[in-house]
Amino acid sequence: MNAPRVIDVRGLRYRYPDGTLALDGVDFHLCAGECVALFGANGSGKTTFALHLNGLLVGEGSVRVCGVPLAASVSAGDLALVRSKVGLVFQDSDDQLFLPTVLEDVAFGPANLGLTPEEAAARAKVALEQTGMAGALHRAPYHLSSGEKRRVALAGVLAMQPEVLVLDEPTTALDPPGQRDLIALLRTLPQAKLLVTHDTSFAAALATRAVFFERGRVAGEGGLPEIVNRFHWSR
Repeated sequence: MNAPRVIDVRGLRYRYPDGTLALDGVDFHLCAGECVALFGANGSGKTTFALHLNGLLVGEGSVRVCGVPLAASVSAGDLALVRSKVGLVFQDSDDQLFLPTVLEDVAFGPANLGLTPEEAAARAKVALEQTGMAGALHRAPYHLSSGEKRRVALAGVLAMQPEVLVLDEPTTALDPPGQRDLIALLRTLPQAKLLVTHDTSFAAALATRAVFFERGRVAGEGGLPEIVNRFHWSR
């Protein structure tokens, strides 16, 4: 039996307010438990696409997340539901870290789900343990290194216990040991994963399928080695 689709996108188009066409008829799906790499040059639409998966942007076409449709008319309740199901780790960790301490930052999402302060803190501590940042509970995020910030940002997403993880350039600012640790962690996580990356070695360690974006469209998809070779995409 095929796994259910947790992300199902059909004919997605998006034009920025200045008139730039960023997505031009994207079809894509992600199944439960699957890990897919999303490749493409800078400006090809990868990050714009990722922002549609939890409603930060809404374009034309069909986007369904865990069966919930996302459209311009989406209700506040459905939008909140989608955002609890899709954890997005931004390329720039500073876009996600804003509270005085690491613990407060990671507990912020669970608290917004309605957990008590004690429950949110407990879930945050588990996520920080997972990402190797348990020793930073009371540190200020702005005192962390870039790699440490990335781990804390990931912990903040994991604390929400989403069904889908979307990671935008997850190896940015991580040294080789940090990358190995991240691969080991992601392998243990049951969520479906979309890796938006230029790093083919990192992707090959986790993904079995790859999608290549070009000028806002899906130019090809298939097995990861096939796509890397077809588009001469390696790093």
